[in-house]
Amino acid sequence: MEELLNHTAPRIALIASGIFFMTGLLTGAWKYLCMRRHPNAEAPHYVNTAHRAALMYAFAAQLLAVFAATSAFSDTVNTVAVIFPLLFFGIAIFHYINLGLTTQSNNSLRDSANRTKDNLILNILAISEIGGFSVLLVGFFLRIWG
Repeated sequence: MEELLNHTAPRIALIASGIFFMTGLLTGAWKYLCMRRHPNAEAPHYVNTAHRAALMYAFAAQLLAVFAATSAFSDTVNTVAVIFPLLFFGIAIFHYINLGLTTQSNNSLRDSANRTKDNLILNILAISEIGGFSVLLVGFFLRIWG
């Protein structure tokens, strides 16, 4: 447990996890209110997506915290590896909340005003999330097998 609290990377990930989880709870309340008001008890597509993504990313952030705490790499390397996925988790949640507020789409890529920009962002997102976790996973393997 001390490894989670004594290093910057795991602390950042746990803080983000708490923020994402609270966002998931709040968007869950928003979803419920939307369902109460809708004649078919439905919430807008991206209200559902924001709720689910926030909950999923809350637990993903906890995994990042554990892998950062058990990595053989320096706290600086682990912090950089944690920040990039967390940044894009947060951006995704924020984007879904904005789409949920507008209720103008159920497919943001299909209805995108700038598909090239959105595809670029998604490519950077994938590289950042996969790359950041790859660093932590390699650090974990080096620690247990090194």
